[in-house]
Amino acid sequence: MQKDEAIWHNIKYIHCCYMAKTETGIFCRNPYNVTSICSQSSCPLANSRYATIRDHDGVFYLYTKTIERAHTPKHLWERIKLPRNYEKALELIDKHLLYWPEMLQHMVKQRLTKLNQMRIRMRILALETREKIMRMPMPRREIKREARREEKTGIAAAIETKLLERLKNDVYYPDILNYLENNVQAEEEEEEEEEEPEIEYVEGYGELEKEEEDMEDFYGFLFKESHLDGDDHGRARRWRYEQRRAYSVLKKAFASGPRLI
Repeated sequence: MQKDEAIWHNIKYIHCCYMAKTETGIFCRNPYNVTSICSQSSCPLANSRYATIRDHDGVFYLYTKTIERAHTPKHLWERIKLPRNYEKALELIDKHLLYWPEMLQHMVKQRLTKLNQMRIRMRILALETREKIMRMPMPRREIKREARREEKTGIAAAIETKLLERLKNDVYYPDILNYLENNVQAEEEEEEEEEEPEIEYVEGYGELEKEEEDMEDFYGFLFKESHLDGDDHGRARRWRYEQRRAYSVLKKAFASGPRLI
C-alpha cells in the first residue's frame, strides 16, 4: 500500500534526484511539478492524487493522477487536451477537477495562466525583427563618423547634380557638350582610318661598300705605320708596349677578385 508520508520523508531527508538547492530556495526539476517548488503539497511523487499542466509544441494538456491507477505505471497519468481559448480551458479544468482540493485547482489554473502568457510572449517575439534585439549599441565615435560621412556624401551628390543641371542649361558654355562629342567622334574616326603604308626602294649594296671602304682605310693605316721613320716607329712600339702592360695589370686585378676600398 502506498503511503504519501513515507515517500515524502524519504524524498526530503534521504535523497531526491529532482531536488535543486539554491541560495534563494529549494526547487524541483520534475516536469510534472505544478509549481516547480520542492514541497509536500506540490510534489508529484509524494501525492497519490495529483494534477498538473504540460506544454507539447504549443498545445496544453491537463495531466491527472489517481490512486486507482498506481498499480499500472504505464497508465498512471490521464492526459486531456485543453482548447486554445483561455476561458474554455478554465471551464474544462473546473469540470475535470470538480471534487478535487481547492488548493490544487488554484495551482493548476495559475500554471495555465503562466503558460498562456509565455505562449503570447513567444508569438510577439517571433513576429518582431531579431535585428533590434541582437544588434549591439554603436559607440559615439562611430555614430559621429557615420553622420559626417553621410553629410559629406550628400553634399558631394548635391554639387554633382547642380553642376550637371548648369551644364545642361548652358550656363558655362553654350556648345561645350557638342564640342566634346564632336572631338571624341573626330578622334575615333582618325583612329579607324588606317594610313596606307609607304613603299620605298633602297640600294642593296650601299652598306657593304661603306664597310669595304672602312676596311681599306684600316689596312692602309697599318701599312703606313710599318713604314714610319725610326723615331716615329720607336714611339709607336713604346705606346703599344704601355698598352699591353696596362692590359696585363688590369687582367691580374680582375682575376684576383673584387676588393673593398
